[in-house]
Amino acid sequence: MVSSELANELISTAEAMADAARSAILPLFRTSSLLTDNKLETGYDPVTEADRAAECAMRDVLAKRRPSDAILGEEYGQQDGDSGLTWVLDPIDGTRAFVSGTPTWGVLIAVSDANGPILGVVDQPYIGERFVGGLGRADWTGPHGGGPLGTKTTQDLKDAILFTTFPEVGSPTEGAAFHKVAEQVKLVRYGMDCYAYALLAAGQIDLVIEAGLNSYDIQGPIGVIVAAGGVVTDWQGGPAHNGGRAIAAANKDIHAKALAILKRHV
Repeated sequence: MVSSELANELISTAEAMADAARSAILPLFRTSSLLTDNKLETGYDPVTEADRAAECAMRDVLAKRRPSDAILGEEYGQQDGDSGLTWVLDPIDGTRAFVSGTPTWGVLIAVSDANGPILGVVDQPYIGERFVGGLGRADWTGPHGGGPLGTKTTQDLKDAILFTTFPEVGSPTEGAAFHKVAEQVKLVRYGMDCYAYALLAAGQIDLVIEAGLNSYDIQGPIGVIVAAGGVVTDWQGGPAHNGGRAIAAANKDIHAKALAILKRHV
């Protein structure tokens, strides 16, 4: 159990980190001078100066406020700690979207213990929306207001809205399994990156199904979605916080129906 004092400290630290990341990123968004490197020899997996600056800014906050906690970040890797808590950071989830100028990327922050995330933040700096879930919080704020998070109650796949980032959804086998679910739903949309998970927590969509994830891609969204009343597992129904394949669902019923299809095809 986390005490209320510690919970408040972790939440305020996460919010300060999100603020710091916003300040580091926004001056570089949609600028012609943005410095970008490609992580791959074949293909395109960009990392920008904004990714690196945002993670450094968040690590600076932790160095001042929570120096005993461990850190796992996409850009600068693992830093050991002795508190039993780990901050899992993706400074810009959706860097391809970022370099394209679309506002579907976001800053992902999670605090995890040995069992997985206990707090998650999905922050979209350009839009100014922030989604926080865990440790007694499940709410969003933005330029048009804010309020509690809550997932949908959709029961049937034929009424569901499904999102994923890449149309191929991982390997050919994984893609085929995804499209078996997609054939059953009302609407499928692609390319939303972490913003899809925020929309699920906010009660706008029903399912997000992805593969090939890293832990820093999914831990922040898990914290937010679970706090909002949703379900996140891997494609076999087990924990998803270590990455790989993930299915996020608005409720246990729509999760069970989509999961049954995935299980039959992978």
